[in-house]
Amino acid sequence: MRRILGMAALALFWAAPRGMAQQTATPPTSTPMAGAAQGAAGGRTLTIEEAEAIALRNNPQITVGKLRALQAHEFVREVRSTLMPQANGDLEGVGADSGTRLSAGGFLTNGAMFSRAAAGVAVSQLITDFGRTPNLLSSSKFQAKAEDENAAATRQQIILAVDQAFYNVLETRALLKVALDTVKARQNLVDQIKALTDAKLRSEIDLSFSKVDLARAKLLMLDSESGYQASLSTLSAILGYPEQQNFDVAEGAPQTVNPPSADPVPLVRQAMQMRPEILALQNEVSAAEKFGRAEHDLWWPTVTGLGAVGAAPVRDPNITSRYGAGGVIVHIPLFNGFLYNARAKSADLETEVKRKRLQDLQDNVARDVRNGWLDTQKAFERLSVTQQLREQAQLSLELADARYKLGLATIVEYSQAELQQTDAQLQDTDAHYQYILSQLALAYEMGLTR
Repeated sequence: MRRILGMAALALFWAAPRGMAQQTATPPTSTPMAGAAQGAAGGRTLTIEEAEAIALRNNPQITVGKLRALQAHEFVREVRSTLMPQANGDLEGVGADSGTRLSAGGFLTNGAMFSRAAAGVAVSQLITDFGRTPNLLSSSKFQAKAEDENAAATRQQIILAVDQAFYNVLETRALLKVALDTVKARQNLVDQIKALTDAKLRSEIDLSFSKVDLARAKLLMLDSESGYQASLSTLSAILGYPEQQNFDVAEGAPQTVNPPSADPVPLVRQAMQMRPEILALQNEVSAAEKFGRAEHDLWWPTVTGLGAVGAAPVRDPNITSRYGAGGVIVHIPLFNGFLYNARAKSADLETEVKRKRLQDLQDNVARDVRNGWLDTQKAFERLSVTQQLREQAQLSLELADARYKLGLATIVEYSQAELQQTDAQLQDTDAHYQYILSQLALAYEMGLTR
């Protein structure tokens, strides 16, 4: 009877597919972590376009950027108002002893006071201040453009964070599947070797080694599940959810893997033209230059036209019932304790600070683009290497499997081949997503994030 059972177990062992650790389609449902992975499939399906839309709608930094841009455009209107006519209506009632004159105060104005009730309109119009107000207006326009670019930069940063979190979820889920498939394959191996051991066709040491490999696979599964849950938590937070969401992220159609550019110089040049942070600081430099010119223009005269009309239905006999006047005021600054000199110098220094910040930002962007290009090159080359590694590891496992079944190899050799095959699968999966992430980072550094 024992001989019959042994032959049956041996037949079962030989009937097992070659490469027992090869990936399978369905993870084991009895494992708690497998149940958690299957639960993700029942969550809300989320595409990368939907994730970006949710983040742009919910993230408060996007709203702050838009509000700052709107505020800057309102400041443009505020400065432009100086060039337009200023009209004010006045209502006035005065009771005084007839002929009373101010004995103190009033500087050099006429101090005569008469009882009256009057109403009128006063209009003033800036004729020219020799370029100061136009320069202030230009400065505010450049500043508004800078805020628009800052809002665009914030949007790109949020989209990059969402894309990175999204693909991190995809990668950790793929790694978890590799771990689950590995556990299933090694559990099958343990069951087969145990049957052979019970039939006295394999030694206890073979069963012990297979159980050690199964335990290692379970530890890998625990780490993979932890990474998957952490990536889901990160994605949920970026999308503006206070609690972790059980998303079923959709990878979409497979992307064509294209080699990166052979020369980073055009990429750096494109980044200088497209990166919103650089465009924003360029506008800030222009705004500072215009403001500096406006501060230097403080020494020029200011010419303003004035006009006033009105009526006094209740009045002292010495006052006419209607009044009207017009004139031109020329304000010429002579001395103010070197205030204007200090303001002009301060504006010039601030302009130079902005220029240096722009230069520093351009240097950093050029460095980041070159580093991103190098990362993409390395990630692309790693794709072919890990693919070859995976194929060779699978072949080694199949050979070790055949040798072990024929009794030409020990369980140690087979166990080593299993470990190499699992590591190759993990490396190949990681290489695929790291290349995508490196492309996303390079696109962001170049200002091409959609």
